Formats: sequence, C-alpha cells, structure tokens
Amino acid sequence: MRLSFANLLTLMRIIAVPIVVTCFYIDHNYARPIAGIIFGLAAITDFFDGYVARKFGQISRFGAFLDPVADKLMVAIVLVLLVQSDPGWYVDIIAVIIIGREITISALREWMATIGDRAKVAVSWAGKLKTTLQMFGIGFMVYKQPILGIDVYAAGFAFLLLAVAMTLWSMFRYLQAAWPVMQKES
Repeated sequence: MRLSFANLLTLMRIIAVPIVVTCFYIDHNYARPIAGIIFGLAAITDFFDGYVARKFGQISRFGAFLDPVADKLMVAIVLVLLVQSDPGWYVDIIAVIIIGREITISALREWMATIGDRAKVAVSWAGKLKTTLQMFGIGFMVYKQPILGIDVYAAGFAFLLLAVAMTLWSMFRYLQAAWPVMQKES
C-alpha cells in the first residue's frame, strides 16, 4: 500500500500526540504554548486530509479508518492531560461527556455497519462543528498562557462548553436516527 498525501496528513495528527504530551510536561515557560501550537497545527490537518483525499482522488479504506482514530486519539489523550493538570471538577465532567460520547457513537456506528444501516449515523454537520469547537477549545486550554491580555485558557474553556453542548446534541441526533432500527426484533 502506497501512502497518499491525505493519509500522511492524518498520520501527522497521530505523530503529533506524543509530541504534544512531551511538551505539555516539560517544565519551561513556553512548553505549554508550544504544545498548544502543535495541537492546533495537527488539528488543522483534520480539515485538510478529507479535502485532499476527495479533491485528488486519494480516498482509501485505510484513510477512512485512520481519520476518526487520529481524531479520537488526539482529543481523548489531550483531554486526559487537561483533567490531570486542572484540579477543577468541571474539566473532568467535560472530558467524561466528550470521551463517553465518542465511545458511544463509535460503537453505534460499528453496530449499524454490521446490520447494513451505517448511513443513518454518518458524520453530519453537527459532528463536524462539535469537532471544530473541541479542537479550538482543547488547543487554547493546552496553550494556557494569555495572549495580549486575553485569557486563552478561559476562551478555550468557553469553546469546550460549546463543544459539550454540540456533543450531547449530536449524540442525541445519532441515537434518534438509530432508534427505529434498535426497536426492531432480531
């Protein structure tokens, strides 16, 4: 299998995760901002890999598998870092909701695929908006240091609260779409 540019962009997100984790823990004034910037750059690849794959005919089964894996790894691992670094219960609740939703919807999509109804729970605009809000929120919270007097961490937290609202709403919509299938007898 030859790796396409689209798949390389996706792999860059996965490779960025241990770099973000390492920078997050380095005891230096600029370590968190560097981790936030790397996270942000990696998040940007999420917007381009699918576009590149469609535009240049690079859609592949490997890419279709790898893209959501890269997203979930980035989000879950970095949320755990934020939970560990912020003693407030509110970050814990946000992480539980986001990670719990990802597990639920991944399982739902897998189950729907096994019965041939995956299209009913395909990625929607709500899921894409949720991901965008998560990436901005997490990236800003990782960055942490103020920029020009702006509390970047608080801005990130606000984005993450919006992401939680979209997380719950999109999960409800996916479950609602799958509910008639779930009600059928085997």
